[in-house]
Amino acid sequence: MDNLTASPSRVYPGEAAEPCAIWDLAQHYRAAAHLLMDQGRKGNPLSRAPCRLVAIQAIELYLNVFLLAAGVEKKAVRGLQHDLSERSARATKAGLTLRRKTADHLAQITASREYLTARYGPEMTTTLSQINRLMATLDELAKKVPRPSCETPPSDNKEAIAPCQVQVASEHSEGSPGGSC
Repeated sequence: MDNLTASPSRVYPGEAAEPCAIWDLAQHYRAAAHLLMDQGRKGNPLSRAPCRLVAIQAIELYLNVFLLAAGVEKKAVRGLQHDLSERSARATKAGLTLRRKTADHLAQITASREYLTARYGPEMTTTLSQINRLMATLDELAKKVPRPSCETPPSDNKEAIAPCQVQVASEHSEGSPGGSC
């Protein structure tokens, strides 16, 4: 039984998704992270937790796209769970060039279990990396991971994810992301 006809409970979410659709999803998460960044309050790290969680999700998706486009099997990518350090190490071996500061930050996110803390640990928010560093890591990946071409034509499904055009704060006159998201 192939992935498209298997019962929904037996198919791993994203198993049939093409890298280009995952890249589009990462773009939407990135846009959401920028919007949530504006909602946070200085001096209140807990108010930045939603931004942090969404940004980390986008980072993971960008790294997944790069690995999949480089020929890594989906099962192997899934097996990395939320290990951004290993993802970035494999992506670097496959040709992704990251600044040293960014690669170190991805390792720090994994080592400090930032993904889990952002989700479940409100008492630990002061131990997380600086939010500006997180957003810089996200924006670097968005810039350096190209959108792969799609092998199949876009779906007729009206609810399918449309490509997202996002401008980072430095490119947008009001200092927040713009575009069609």
